[in-house]
Amino acid sequence: MAKKKETVKMVRVTLLKSAIGYSVKHKATLRALGLRHINMTVEQPDTPSLRGMLMKVNHLVKVEEQEAK
Repeated sequence: MAKKKETVKMVRVTLLKSAIGYSVKHKATLRALGLRHINMTVEQPDTPSLRGMLMKVNHLVKVEEQEAK
C-alpha cells in the first residue's frame, strides 16, 4: 500500500520593522528565522517551535499562513 504524503503547512514571515533598540534575544530570534533586512520574506514550515519564535518578535514581523503544498 502506498504511503500518504503528509502536507506541511508553511508560514510566510516578513520583517517589517528594524530590530535596532530591541534586546539581543530578539535580534538572535530574527537571525534564526532567516530574516536580515527589512521587507525580507522567508517561508518556514509551521511548527510549535516556530510559533514560539514568532510570538517573541510579533511586533517586528508580519505572519501569513500559506496553503499546504
